[in-house]
Formats: sequence, C-alpha cells, structure tokens
Amino acid sequence: MGTRTFRAAVVRTPGGPDTIEIIDVPEREPGPGEVRVDVAAAPVNPADLGVVGGFFHSLGLIHQPHHTGLGWDFAGVVAAAGPGVDLAVGTRVAGLVGGFDRDFGTYAEQLVVAAADVAVVPDDLDLVAAATVPLNGQTAAQIVDLLGDPPADGRLLVTGAAGAVGGYVVPLARDRGWRVTGLARAGDEKFVRGLGADFTTAAEPGWDAVADAAGWQDQGLALVGDGGVFVGVRPNAHPAAERGVTVRAVDVRPDGVRLADLLARTAAGELPARVHAVLPLDRVADAHRAVAEGGVRGRYVLRP
Repeated sequence: MGTRTFRAAVVRTPGGPDTIEIIDVPEREPGPGEVRVDVAAAPVNPADLGVVGGFFHSLGLIHQPHHTGLGWDFAGVVAAAGPGVDLAVGTRVAGLVGGFDRDFGTYAEQLVVAAADVAVVPDDLDLVAAATVPLNGQTAAQIVDLLGDPPADGRLLVTGAAGAVGGYVVPLARDRGWRVTGLARAGDEKFVRGLGADFTTAAEPGWDAVADAAGWQDQGLALVGDGGVFVGVRPNAHPAAERGVTVRAVDVRPDGVRLADLLARTAAGELPARVHAVLPLDRVADAHRAVAEGGVRGRYVLRP
C-alpha cells in the first residue's frame, strides 16, 4: 500500500497568483499533543498575497528550500489525535498557523497542528464562518492587550475600523474600557457604529492611543498625542518612537484559550463573522486576484 497523500496549495517561486501550485503532500500522523484536522474552510488573507507576491521573501522572513505553504487560519474536523490529546475524532475545531517560514499552510485538505492552538467551534457556528475568526480575531485581541488599560476617559482611534482586523479591535477595545472612534470610508459608517464606536472619515492628532489596523504606520503614529500609545500590525517594520509615544506592534501567535472565547462571542453575535464568497481550492488563484482588487468587506474562503 502506497503512502497516502492530500492536496495543498503552495508557492515555489513567488510571482503572483499564477505561481500558486496545488501539490500532493504525504499524510502524517499526529505526534504527542497534536491533532490532524480535515480542513473544511480556509480564508484568504492579505498576508497570503504578500507571500505569493514575494514580499515576505524579500524581507528575509521566508527561507523554505522547496515550497512555502499558504494560509493562516482554518476550521475543520479532527480526524486523528496524538498521545495526550483529549479532543475526540469528529470534534469541530478552528485554529491558526503562525509565522511565515513554513512549508505547510491551511490551504490544504489536511493539517497537523498543536492541539493547544485550536479551539472547539460552538455548535451554532458553521465552519465557514468559524474559519474567519482565528487570524483576525486573535490579532485584534492581542492588539488590545498591547494597548493595555485606558487612562481616564481614554480615547482610542482605530484605523481601518471596518476591515478584517479593525472590525474586531473596536468591540474588544470597548470591552477594555476605551472610548473608541473608528476611522473608515463613509460607506462603512453604519457597520462601524453598529460595533458601538463613534465614527469619522478623517482624524486630527491628539488621541490617547491609535490601533493602526489599516497599517498606516508613520501616518497613524502622527495621530497619537504626546505620551500616548501606538500599536501597529507590522512587527517587522514598525515606526520609530517619537514625542514620548510608546510604539508596539502585534506579532500574532496561536492561543487556543483566547480563540475559544472569540468563537463563542462570534456565535453569540457579539463579534462579526463576514464571509463574502466560498470557492473551491482549485480556484485559489481567482480568490487571490479578487482579494487584490480590494473593496470587499468579508473573506473569500477556500473549501478544500
């Protein structure tokens, strides 16, 4: 009997969507503390476009000798569990694969990951919606951790407040006690206000803190008042501190406990889960082209 394989999307020589390949990968059994998941859904995120386009290779963050796996977050069903794992086969889970420098990703029919990095999906949350939570939800939660507790009547500006990360930062920061204003396009006002934030399409400097979900970098830093806090989304290239501003950047890491809470809140309707379209894995290049065009609120999700 030959080695069992599964299909996965990878890039060998990055050069845009046309360089994405779907290859056969040998199946492996989960080791201690690991689970093998049959992937049901894997969102396309902007970071994936950077991998496929070679941006992160050019920064020296990827050194794979053969191919680089694509995809960060996923939802699916436990197919096998290694020693020391109490997740039963058939359990619905979601999770995040961190880092850029890896030969596997979530655009695949199967995935072996640490059991501690996944969370059980609530019964009333479908797997496609659940797949959109791990990367953006955990990034936002960790941004709010970096912001810390607000000063008295602390005012927070969230750039890109209607985006995938910003849409989570707004309600999570409100829970932390911040007075939140979302900065976004005029057409996103209803969505942002629906998250419980004030809204603006242009902002003046002087905020106690800025959560720069839009990746404005120096432009976002300039909006922070003296002695305030700036949290960015580019850990490899954050702005230099100035005027006593504390500058931090999120470097998202898998956290199954935090993810379980985010999934529960999403199932309860407290956090947004926005799916724009579901495409088969074979159309991964089309999904990348569509995301690159921009202007869509909600994830393109691949179904292996």
